[in-house]
Amino acid sequence: MENNLHLYYIFYTVSLHKNISGAAKELFISQPAISKAISKLEQNLNTKLFTRSSRGVTLTFEGELLFEQVKKAFLSIKYGEQQLKNAASLGVSTLSIGVSTTLCKYVLLPYLKEFIKDNPHIKVSINCQSSLETIAAIEKGTLDIGLVGIPASHENLVYVPIAEIQDTFIATKTYLKNLKIREGTDKNHLFQNAAFMMLNKENMSRKFIDSYLSKNQIEIGNLLEIDTMDLLIEFAKIDLGIACVIRNFVEEELKQGTLVEIPLKHSISKRKIGFVYEDSEHVTDSMKHFISYFKSRKT
Repeated sequence: MENNLHLYYIFYTVSLHKNISGAAKELFISQPAISKAISKLEQNLNTKLFTRSSRGVTLTFEGELLFEQVKKAFLSIKYGEQQLKNAASLGVSTLSIGVSTTLCKYVLLPYLKEFIKDNPHIKVSINCQSSLETIAAIEKGTLDIGLVGIPASHENLVYVPIAEIQDTFIATKTYLKNLKIREGTDKNHLFQNAAFMMLNKENMSRKFIDSYLSKNQIEIGNLLEIDTMDLLIEFAKIDLGIACVIRNFVEEELKQGTLVEIPLKHSISKRKIGFVYEDSEHVTDSMKHFISYFKSRKT
């Protein structure tokens, strides 16, 4: 922009008042100073903006074109200032959260409803994506905070654990019974003969289980990859196979006997989930409040 904002504001004010004296009173500057500023703007733009008469000033065609754009600009500035005032008085702020579909449904969602109810002026946006994508977005600065499984070391990221989860293998009694009839499978050959269902390789939970299987030299003979934890659970319920899921999310089914756990020779270690965000210097008040609110309501 070749001309400074002050010249355009003088032009805008004169256009609204349609005379220089009215603009001078509003701006608390002399009429000669206003006339000089208008002349300078006209000279810089090489365009006549006003036609002067004894009644005041009238915008030329070129002046009308400029005024319409300048008007939009200053109204936008005024609106922005009002938004800031409203934000200050109401405590309005924004919070963007990255979370996997599974953690969103089973961990975040039950508490998010109450958080929004108690904090109606915090504008929350949710990005459902993998934990790895969430961490990458936080590092790029496109997300405020993420709810993820415990990540590998990442510089400049803070990790606040809020719960433990336990991976397990589950199936129906019917599937296991039919598998034994069909294959004569005992516990020692279960992993070679059963149909196993797991999340895809890019998922953090899958990476954790792959590490467990490798460490314990367990090979799966028949593997079906599924995109979401919900589908894994539902497919297991219809006797499609043995699914690797998070135990916390099927506790009711295990209690009712709808699903049963597969006994393992080597137990799967528990792992933590929690919030991850950039170092403390980037933490906003809404982020602090959200984390505090969430932790206070975890049982």
